Amino acid sequence: MPVIHTHVSVETTAEQREALKSAFGQAITAIPGKSEAWLMCPFEDNMPIYFRGENSAPAAYVEVNVFGSSVPRQAWEKLSVEILNALQSVLGIEQDHVYIRETATPDWGWNGGNF
Repeated sequence: MPVIHTHVSVETTAEQREALKSAFGQAITAIPGKSEAWLMCPFEDNMPIYFRGENSAPAAYVEVNVFGSSVPRQAWEKLSVEILNALQSVLGIEQDHVYIRETATPDWGWNGGNF
């Protein structure tokens, strides 16, 4: 039950979102037990994002949430690298203009109940 929610300051096309979704689907396997089969990828584009007091360069804020109690640090690090690489190659967003928030939670609702 992972979610990778991407907020970017640039406009995206359907093709770019598809490319990111595919890259994220591969990247999420860095987290033990996670796969694209349950991955949700909401995308928000054209968001005003101020970074370092300016909004002159493309930027992104990405939230990664997974069901579970903990994730090994090296798994988060591998996932972050893959997300950063995808944002840079697909949207041209420099890696030093991206924040990624990573969260594991034991509380997750779906289909009228909780896991």
